[in-house]
Amino acid sequence: MKAHLTELLFSVVKQITDYTDSSIIVIDRPKIISHGDFSTNLCLVLSKTLKKSPHDVASIVLEKMPPSDLISKIEIAGVGFLNFFLSSKANNEIVNNALSLKDSYGENKTGDKQKMQIEFVSANPTGPLHVGHGRGAAIGDCLARLFQASGWSVTREFYYNDAGEQINNLTQSVQASCQNIPPDDPKFPTDGYHGDYINDIAQAFLSMETIECQGQSIKASGKAEDTKSIQDFSVAYLRNEQDQDLIAFRTKFDVYSLESSFYKDGKVESVVNKLIEEGHTYEKDGALWLKTTNFGDDKDRVMKKTDGSYTYFIPDVTYHLDKWERGFKKVINEQGADHHNTISRVRAGLQGLNKNIPEDWPEYVLHQMITVIKGNKEIKISKRAGSYLTLRELINEVGCDATRYFLAARRPDSQLVFDIDLAKSQNNDNPVFYIQYAHARISKVLEQWGGDISTLKLDDSFIFDSQAELKLIKSISIYPEIVLQATNELAPHQIANFLKDCAAELHSYYNDSKFLVKDKKIKIARLSLINSAKYVLRNGLHLLGIEAPQQM
Repeated sequence: MKAHLTELLFSVVKQITDYTDSSIIVIDRPKIISHGDFSTNLCLVLSKTLKKSPHDVASIVLEKMPPSDLISKIEIAGVGFLNFFLSSKANNEIVNNALSLKDSYGENKTGDKQKMQIEFVSANPTGPLHVGHGRGAAIGDCLARLFQASGWSVTREFYYNDAGEQINNLTQSVQASCQNIPPDDPKFPTDGYHGDYINDIAQAFLSMETIECQGQSIKASGKAEDTKSIQDFSVAYLRNEQDQDLIAFRTKFDVYSLESSFYKDGKVESVVNKLIEEGHTYEKDGALWLKTTNFGDDKDRVMKKTDGSYTYFIPDVTYHLDKWERGFKKVINEQGADHHNTISRVRAGLQGLNKNIPEDWPEYVLHQMITVIKGNKEIKISKRAGSYLTLRELINEVGCDATRYFLAARRPDSQLVFDIDLAKSQNNDNPVFYIQYAHARISKVLEQWGGDISTLKLDDSFIFDSQAELKLIKSISIYPEIVLQATNELAPHQIANFLKDCAAELHSYYNDSKFLVKDKKIKIARLSLINSAKYVLRNGLHLLGIEAPQQM
């Protein structure tokens, strides 16, 4: 509809000005329904060019506006805004369009099947996933679903930091447990990992178990002195654990990348040599430095430490070069806020490689911390992990649907308080219950009707005239715009907020109306309307990875 209005307005603009670009036309949706379905400030923009008051320009535009059977009236508001009111035909087309497209309603083709990659979660294989990883999983997976709905060819990717100091600490922790050294013993590694899961790994290792991990079988030697076997088994064990966590969270990945593979293939060394060759490095105090200040960083960064090991951002640069060489011109990294400092370093390293990589590539979405409360008290630790609350425990407590919604429903860059009691409640205060109940209510009415849902369609002559109906139609019409906007702004929380508002309009209409009335024309119209709303709710819940129940 916005496109139709833009076309009509631009035909007028070309008559009265020299503008050749329709970008000057901005069409918004008024927040108050009495102000119409759409509005524009075009007349204010043109007033300077035409040297007339905005109100006078508005009068000229109205006079020259081509007729449209999709617009019932146009009003001049305020100093010169134009408010557009849709006709009954337009409203009926909105409903029928949703009924026709069904599960694809709201989708668009702006991505034009271009390749893109979204990296998210990417937890170190050193322990179970915590609720922070869960927020990353919810946001990342929703972003992937949004971009797919917008016509992109999306690759979901998980990057394992399976090399470096944290893996050594894991290995030493499990080895100590194999030797019956408890965490409170002075002999236990100073930087070791605590929690019951370490002992679980040790017992599985001593029992010579075999772990299946993404197509590989890793068998434990069972020998407490076999450091290499302990490391390989522990990493595989925790990777498998994390995989199970993500399955429980309905989150899948297309590609798993390993930090260790870039060392084995010599790619890390190749990147370092390339940066040296390009003249972006220097030696100081026995370390190798990267001139990141040449690329906007506040200070230069150490690449290679005095002990010969690389700092963590160098394999990250290598990994992102790999992404670029795989043809991903659009890449989004969803990570915790603690990764903020890595952005400039990774981008600087990529610029230093002289590969024509854009300065702002890749894009980042960083999420803030989570506070989990129950009974108005913060929950900080887990019996299993020892130091933090695991994602699996949260899912077991409140269910996958509630977990996904609450973790995705706020702006990523805002602090999040996850109220377990609210997430478990079965009332309208719980937005997940509220939205799913709206879908179930529609399903129940359609079931009671018992007719063929595929035959539902509005007669062009039917006129919806109640405020509840018009508000619900407006929600249905807005949905495709919200999908595109949430995609472009990397903001899945907009879907969550929209669904809550749409559910409110549905509940209001449900409480205000009867559907299985004797008048067949009215009955079919109302059933058509709520069925189109059902597609919106279902499709929106799908974008959040949440089920749309038929009954509750």
